[in-house]
Formats: sequence, structure tokens, C-alpha cells
Amino acid sequence: MTEASETMAKRLADAMELRDFLRTAGTLTLADRRTLVQQALVLVEQNYVHLPLKVAMHAVNPVQRLRLLGLRLSRQTETTTDPEWRFHQELSEIFHSMRDLHTNYLLPLPFSGKIAYLPYQIEEYFAGDEPHYVVTRVVEGFSAPGFGPGVEVTHWNGVPIERAVAVNAARFAGGNAAARHSRGLQSLTLRPLRIHVPPDEDWVVLTYVNGDGISRELREKWRITDNVPPFVDADELSTAAVAQGLDLGTDEIGRAVKMLYVPEAITPQESLAVADLTTEPAAPGADVPTSMPAVFRARSVVTSSGTYGHIRVFTFNVNDPDGFVREFVRLIGLLPQNGLIVDVRGNGGGHIFASEFLLQTLTPHPISPEPTQFIATPLNLLICGQHKNNPTGQIDLTPWCRSMEQALETGAVYSGGFTITPADGANAIGQQYHGPVVLIIDARCYSATDIFAAGFQDHKIGPVLGVDDNTGAGGANVWTHQLLKTLLELPEPSPGTPYKPLPGQANMRVSIRRTLRVHDLAGTPVEDLGIAPDHRHRMTRRDVLQGNADLLERAGQLLAGRPARRLDAKIDAGGELILRTRLVDRVDVYLDGRPRLSADLTHEVMAFPVPGIAAAQVVRVEGFKDGELVAARTIVR
Repeated sequence: MTEASETMAKRLADAMELRDFLRTAGTLTLADRRTLVQQALVLVEQNYVHLPLKVAMHAVNPVQRLRLLGLRLSRQTETTTDPEWRFHQELSEIFHSMRDLHTNYLLPLPFSGKIAYLPYQIEEYFAGDEPHYVVTRVVEGFSAPGFGPGVEVTHWNGVPIERAVAVNAARFAGGNAAARHSRGLQSLTLRPLRIHVPPDEDWVVLTYVNGDGISRELREKWRITDNVPPFVDADELSTAAVAQGLDLGTDEIGRAVKMLYVPEAITPQESLAVADLTTEPAAPGADVPTSMPAVFRARSVVTSSGTYGHIRVFTFNVNDPDGFVREFVRLIGLLPQNGLIVDVRGNGGGHIFASEFLLQTLTPHPISPEPTQFIATPLNLLICGQHKNNPTGQIDLTPWCRSMEQALETGAVYSGGFTITPADGANAIGQQYHGPVVLIIDARCYSATDIFAAGFQDHKIGPVLGVDDNTGAGGANVWTHQLLKTLLELPEPSPGTPYKPLPGQANMRVSIRRTLRVHDLAGTPVEDLGIAPDHRHRMTRRDVLQGNADLLERAGQLLAGRPARRLDAKIDAGGELILRTRLVDRVDVYLDGRPRLSADLTHEVMAFPVPGIAAAQVVRVEGFKDGELVAARTIVR
């Protein structure tokens, strides 16, 4: 057992029962509650970019609900105030009513950093159009008679399981039906207490049927333990924090799932220096070791249509987007080059740079990052003005300042749209994989992953295969209350700041800049609409119990027959450009952005003298087939 596995095993062994944990809760004063409501009003009324959309689409009025809660608190005394759990529940419900997984009330101590869990995982599959629910994993060391992976779940606390999932889905934020359903199922057995109030029940009675056809019941208590902490501190002023696009709930659950079921994937740092990483291509059916096991899993998969690369991207929530892209490129370079399956299911997002930087590696076309907009309010203008010309070296809001002033003057709802991701970074290294690519998505894809999926589709990189009707539809950059407070304290404190310290290590998050799609769907918001797949696959029993067998077969079918091109380029000592190509009939060569050569290709390996190539810092080779740009290679020196 690894050190990480031993640590996780001890953490689970020390887990406490829910009712014992709740005895430690209840430390907020009446003044603390009033502060939380007042600060929530500031965020929702003055910072929240999606407020007009949510009011229109979901017929909600979170501002009035917060005002009413504040009014009720103003009439209470310390002796007449409601129980603390009721306050948390009501404030959480107001945030959930907006159906925005970016905009959250984050509970204070002792809830922050904790998860509530049951010792098994339930997933959904379909037999035809009929949904079924099956246990797919159990926590190591847990056992019960006739219980284990593969048993069919029929009831949850006496309620038919499908109805129980629907009831639970209604409690959780999600911009569309697929997202709510997915999270309703997921939260049956696992809930981060930082963003969800504790379960109402102390225990759950699960009714299940195993292979012998006998119906049994399992009664299990909710357990509480510490979750694995994230790599990124979203409260500090850093590029990773200000460029964050993350569904915190999915990110918390992703780390908890690794702790409960895959502890060997837990690492103390974002990236590890592993000396013995292989440089050999993956054998059919084999994994490629990675220095970032919490982020990637790369392997060669054998399907009836061929042997292809499969890379799972679990999260974009990293501090170093360049290192993230380097490891991705290294891994795909060791996978089969005739077709790649990029699988982002369950990825709640993270660093927007990381998601948009990745796109360039899969296409010869230039990447256009998504533009973003603030809602036009005096407070947002104050924040933009405070960080005009990048005084801290961490965030430059100059592009939004003039349009924000104009919007307030003309009554426009939003500022102009400008990119968070730098366009030069999104095109710095260019295409690295020249075979066909298919993207797999689900309803738990959110935020930066929505942005990645939208960019993949908008740039026509390849087909998008969905196991749900659409992604989670989170289209925004998200900032925490603490980060907003910090932004008006640096480089000098602003006398107009409305942000006050929050009690008990409570926090809040808010969608601050909305994202818009590019190219054919230019100007279309991602929020609540999400990305619809080009092809749909319903998960099967083999998928949930046998490593996504049918899903990968479907992806293989989409890759089969698509051209696997090649465009390798190097510069020899004599200053000649050596090209090795496949399914390319012409190349154009650019030196530091200027065209220098256009040549037809008559052989797979050819050499060309290119004047000035020895002194060039960036050499870009574009490959064409029948006049269409089909491949590219960038050499950065």
C-alpha cells in the first residue's frame, strides 16, 4: 500500500457518524448571519453576471428572497433566532434557486472541507430506453451479504430509485434537466458539506437485488470525513484564481471519489517528478504512466474498429496550465496516432487557460478563445478601474474598463466581450496530434470544461459524443467573495469597497464574467444552454461495470475511416527543413509569422532550403490536402 493509500485508509477509518458530527455545529451568532445575508446581497445584486438570465429563464428572484431573509433576521434576537441548520438551509436554497453551480454559499466550519458519504457508488445505465441503477463500486473493506458491484438498486428509503433520483435532483442546482438528473444521482451517496447542507436522514435503507434474484435491504449510516484538499487556492490573488471556471461541487466529488475508490491516484502535489516515466509507445490495451495521475489517465484501447488512444482528463483545476499542456502532449505522443478519444466526463473545470490552451494541440486552425463580459454595475466598474493596467501583475482588466463606462452611460446590460485566455498562449505550440479526434462529454462537464467542449465544437476539431443530452451548461468565470474583497484591497485599499470579512470561514462564489461562443455560434452564451453532442450514446451495463466497453466501441466507430495524417518537421544543421508527411499534398512555411515558402509534396520525406530559417524563432508549417488546411506543425526555438 502506498503512503497516499495509507493516509486515505486512516482518514476513512476515522470517519464519524453524521449525528455525532452535527453536535459540533452551530457557532454562528445572529450578527454573523446578518453579515452573510448582507454580503450575499452585494454579490448577487452587484456582481452576478447571470442575474437577468436566471430571473427570465427560471422565474426566480434571489435578490428579494435575500432581502426578506435579512428583514426576518433584523426582527430576531439571540434567544428567538432559528436553529443554525435552518439558516444554512434557507441561504443555500436561495443560491440553489439560481441553478448556477458557479454561484454558491460555502458553509462555514465545521462543514468546510468535509464530505458526507455512503460506502458505495450507484450509477445509471440503460437497457433500451429503460433506466437501471446499479452499484458499481464499494469502499475497500466494506461488505454486506449478497452486496457488491453489479447489484441492481430498486428502492431508496422505500421510494422507487428512479423517483428518489428525481426528487433529489430538484434540490440541487443545474441549468438543465440532464445536469440536475446527473447531480441528483451522484449526491445520493456523496455530498461535499462545503456547498450542500448535511443529509436529512442519519441512515439510508437501500433495497437491492443481486444475481440470485433475491431482494435484500441494506441499512447504512452516513459517514463524515475530511476531503482531499484542492491544488488551487481560489481565494488568493493569482492567475489560477482569477481565471477560474469551476463547478466546486463536481471538483470536490471528484477528489472524494479518488479518495474512496482510487486512493493511488491521490498525489500531494499537482505534478510529480517521476524519474522512470516511459518513453515507449503504449502497447495495445496498456496505460501510459503519468506524472499527473490526479489529472490524466492515458491508455491504448482495443476496439472492433481499431486500436486508438484514450485520454481521460479528470480536471482542469491546476495552477500551471503550461505544465498541464506539456504533460497532455507527452501522453498523446505515446498513444496510437491513428485516432484519439479525449474523454472529459465528470470534469468540473478549473483553469480557463488550461482548457483553451489544450485546443490548439488537436487542430491545425488558429484558436479563438471565448470572449467574456461583466454585467454593467458601478461595483464592477470600480473593480475594473482598480486593476486597470495590471498593477498587481496578476490580473489586467483594462480591456473591460471603457466598455463598462459606456454601458453604464447608455444603459446596456453588459460590458464589451474580451478574452480571459491570451490568444498567443492559445496558439503558442500549435497542433501536436494529427490523427482524427473524438470528444466524449456528459452532463457533469461544467465551466472550463464547457468552454473546452464549446471550443472543440466551434473549431470543428471532430465529432462530439455525449452520454447525456448536453453538458452541465456553466458559462462563466467564477470569483470567490474573498478574492473580490482582496481585489479592492490591492494595490491600495479602495474606500468604496462593500466587502466585509465573512464569519466562521464561510465563503461565497459568484459568476463574474459570462462566456460567449465563437465562429458559427458567435455571441451565444454557454450558460444554461451548454453544448449538445453531435452523437448520443446511452450508457450500458457493460459500460458502468466493464470500463466503458460499449462507449469506447462507439467512439471507435466514429474514428474509423477518418484520415490519420502526419506532418513532422525538423531543421537540420545546414538550415534545411526536413518534412515527413502523410495525406498532405502541399505545405506553406512561415518564419516568425511571415510567409517564406510554398511547395507541393511528391514524397513522404522531403527536404527544402528555406532562406532565413536558421535565424527564425518560430517556424510554422501548414499542410494542405486538395486546398484545405488539414495539418500544422510549429517549431519554437
